Amino acid sequence: MAEVSAGITVRPTIPGDAAAVEHVLRASYSVLLADAYPADLIGRVLPHMTRANPQLLGSGSYYLAEVGGTPVGCGGWTPEKPASSEVVAGIAHIRHFATDPGWVRCGIGRSLYVRCEIDARRAGFHTLECYSTLNGEAFYAALGFTRIGRILVPMGRTDFPGIHMARSIAAASVR
Repeated sequence: MAEVSAGITVRPTIPGDAAAVEHVLRASYSVLLADAYPADLIGRVLPHMTRANPQLLGSGSYYLAEVGGTPVGCGGWTPEKPASSEVVAGIAHIRHFATDPGWVRCGIGRSLYVRCEIDARRAGFHTLECYSTLNGEAFYAALGFTRIGRILVPMGRTDFPGIHMARSIAAASVR
């Protein structure tokens, strides 16, 4: 079921959406990470960050945001921690969010997040956690996430600096 807000459609992905998701990931990360990370680090991690995860695409909880049929953002949630099969009761995890740089500050990320929060709460989760990029911390903080601490996320042979964050979704709490 797609949700439309101000012309933004957010729908669950299917495996056939891999090219659209990868397009958004490449456009987003190659531009938006440039102010927060050294170019050589970005060059090493982009091949890992810009691949669509087939498990996410078919999960029913990973979404593509479109405006007029054009993919402009992606992101979702899972019960499993990223890069793990570990599940902790009540805690869901935000996964692989990205917004096309031409659509930043247009409500794309927030629309994706709202869909994630609503669906995760309906599935019985009370907390959302995320592994944010350094420059994504302000976005998640504006949504009510708090910083747990700095982390290093393994990407290939490189450890990528990020921020571990969390927020309660026990009640209707979208800001």
